[in-house]
Amino acid sequence: MIWSSRILESLTVGPLKIVRARVVLPIRQPRLSNGAVVVSGGRIQAVGRWKDLRPHCAGSPTDLGEVALLPGLVNAHCHLDYTHMAGQLAPPRSFTDWIKRITELKGTWNRDDFARSWRHGAQMLIRTGTTVVGDVESVPDLLPEMWQATPLRVTSFIELTGVRSRRAPGAILDEALAAIAALPRGRHRAFLSPHAPYSTTPELLRRCGAIARRRRWRMTTHIAESEEEHAMFTRGAGPMFDWLERNQRDMSDCGGISPIQHLARQNLLGNHLLAVHANYLDRGDAELLARYRVHVIHCPRSHAYFGHRPFPVTALMRRGVNVCLGTDSLATVATPRGQAVALDLFEEMRVFARAHPGWPPGAVLRLATLNGAQALGFAGRTGEITPGAWADLIAIPSSVGLREVAAALVHNRQPVAAVMIGGEWVPGFPSAPP
Repeated sequence: MIWSSRILESLTVGPLKIVRARVVLPIRQPRLSNGAVVVSGGRIQAVGRWKDLRPHCAGSPTDLGEVALLPGLVNAHCHLDYTHMAGQLAPPRSFTDWIKRITELKGTWNRDDFARSWRHGAQMLIRTGTTVVGDVESVPDLLPEMWQATPLRVTSFIELTGVRSRRAPGAILDEALAAIAALPRGRHRAFLSPHAPYSTTPELLRRCGAIARRRRWRMTTHIAESEEEHAMFTRGAGPMFDWLERNQRDMSDCGGISPIQHLARQNLLGNHLLAVHANYLDRGDAELLARYRVHVIHCPRSHAYFGHRPFPVTALMRRGVNVCLGTDSLATVATPRGQAVALDLFEEMRVFARAHPGWPPGAVLRLATLNGAQALGFAGRTGEITPGAWADLIAIPSSVGLREVAAALVHNRQPVAAVMIGGEWVPGFPSAPP
């Protein structure tokens, strides 16, 4: 690979970390055998074959040996504070029943329960190769403590509802904005997450959208997740409609419109929006998402847990929609008897690949790297190994050749060997330098 003379000259000055690996996967560029990545100041300075970079590098490399080196994974949607709900909610007969059950379960937890769950979830993500996460936060006062406790790069989306509480939308939004304003600035950041169109009022959706546009914030919401949500908006009927009507939700926004069209009506669609799930689309919905450059986040294990119809990934991507992967929470991951489950994007890639066997492995890897970075607003900064990007790297044991390495990674079940975030090795991994 060829670098400008300015970059090559810079490699001879200043403190450098040089990381060698049997295979390097930059993701955006071709794979490299006997590759190396040069790091300084927390950012990637160069990537290429070691024999090409060696004459320009002052310093001894760290040779990770028989591994594939790739960018840290980008988990675009997670609920870290639900991690300890794993195995506590069996797959329900209806999505509405599941909402009732998780709401009841959350009501039995205290702040310490959520804090332990969040911290454990963050540890899981790092152990399984995620370095950047978009996390929906239901207990915002946890964040200063939790942010300080993890080397992850966290984008927290403060969850807003309002149907059950019957609070005024302005008061709900003002409270969330005050919580965001009080958070420390640094590696992490916080935005808004109106939970879903069925659990928020149209006015709250509109207000959140206006704030996000004015401040150039990312925003995320759960949308078109279930058949029951689809029936609620398109037909003004079904279990979700009936349940919410009994709970005195104003149902005048339902009937004759898809959930995606409902968001469009509230002026929520745009390149700032991360639409989570988007499983049940009507005719024209994929075109609408593409026209407004909305990002769609698919969570394969959660999708399988609920038994949803096949995810429309081909329809979305053919129209140019940016689709990426998330883990959702462990509350929506089937837990085999006697087995532990973890927040693990490699597992999400495996499940996606089984459901979509025609997809090239390299394209699946992009769903968990480049595409997630784009969705979170980090294009060019993470999800790829390229000069100027953050030095967020992971190493996976691998002995296969260049042609087979992408498939091996998509189906990887081996523990992560090393993790680097911001140019610093995360301790506790077998191949991480001291």
